[in-house]
Amino acid sequence: MANSEQIFSIALGLEAPWQIQDVIFNKAESQLDIYLSFTRGHQFKMEDGNTYTAHDTVERRWEHLNFFQHKCYLHAKVPRVKQADGKIQTQEVSWARKGSGFTLLFEAFAMLLIENEMPVNKAAKVLSVYPNRLWTIFNYWISIAHKKDTIEDLNNIGFDETSVKKGHNYVTTMVDLKQRKVLFVTEGKGSGCIEKSVNYLQEKQIDPHDIKQVCIDMSPAFISGCNKYLPRAAITFDKFHVMKEVNKAMDELRKLERQGNDMLKKHKYTFLKNKLTPKIKEERDLLLEMYPKLGEGYRLKQLFKDFWNIQDKQEAEGYLAFWCDIAQESGIFPFQKAVRTIKAHWSGIINYIESKINNGILEGLNSKIQLAKKRARGYRNINNFINMIYFICGKLKFDYPLYLT
Repeated sequence: MANSEQIFSIALGLEAPWQIQDVIFNKAESQLDIYLSFTRGHQFKMEDGNTYTAHDTVERRWEHLNFFQHKCYLHAKVPRVKQADGKIQTQEVSWARKGSGFTLLFEAFAMLLIENEMPVNKAAKVLSVYPNRLWTIFNYWISIAHKKDTIEDLNNIGFDETSVKKGHNYVTTMVDLKQRKVLFVTEGKGSGCIEKSVNYLQEKQIDPHDIKQVCIDMSPAFISGCNKYLPRAAITFDKFHVMKEVNKAMDELRKLERQGNDMLKKHKYTFLKNKLTPKIKEERDLLLEMYPKLGEGYRLKQLFKDFWNIQDKQEAEGYLAFWCDIAQESGIFPFQKAVRTIKAHWSGIINYIESKINNGILEGLNSKIQLAKKRARGYRNINNFINMIYFICGKLKFDYPLYLT
């Protein structure tokens, strides 16, 4: 037994005053119980700078990694030490954090499973623990890592929204466009989300006046929030959302032309997608020739794309004015409506020519978020969802025992 106790002591990384007291294997329950004890008379250093022996003890148990296929638990009578002023403090142990009920190695292994893209609920099943207990572990390490996260050289940021589950509840993410990582996530999608994000930056000793550029969609709430809380940041409207308005006009035109014209059935994406099969491309060209309004709308859509390639701001402004004129003169109502939207957001669209920032990075991060959401089959707890976003998109550094990985 002495040899096995020494092996377990080394495996657990025990240090003075802790030692293995007993190791009991319960074959009937397929469980290994390891009992630890501290050296009698050991002097514990306390907050007042003095050392004291244990006043009394409190029994604790922690779930450890399985021993082969068997459940494994650590047991110890943890010393409570009384200072000269009467204050009693329970001592911390090196193998577990306070109040966890699991060893640090168990928690590190659980995080490793999640890190390797295993949904939390499935990891809980593998580890034979209740999902809520695993979420508690997960949220603890994420909150610690996010709190310690540092922000450097922050100039350009982007805001985007994503749903917690399809059509229900939203969170807003703030992203460092240079570092390509999520900095902050908050519930909702209003101007208050911008305020909370800026407050977070201030907590991290970042002056909001140092933010030079911010990329957002054309949400009035985002615009209002940025103007109020990031007054020195130039707004760039995300090119993908601007193009979405033009594509929306094209699709509305198709729907108008579709009335009474069976040939336009099943062609929703024919006029929107860039990459088409040779057969669909041939059909598109034929339809554009047969329906002149569609042809004109498609020409306007393609002309608008050229705007993004212009390098000179003055030239870009002139080109956009030219495009708005011909779209207005076309008499096609959906495109006339798009012109009004573009003119209402003029400076933020033109600003792209100089800033060259867009939310493509956010879209990439959002794809990761959506994949995690799909694997988890949605999130009921919004805090779990926010912490999962930090985990997969925050580039956080963790303090759990990484040597396990």
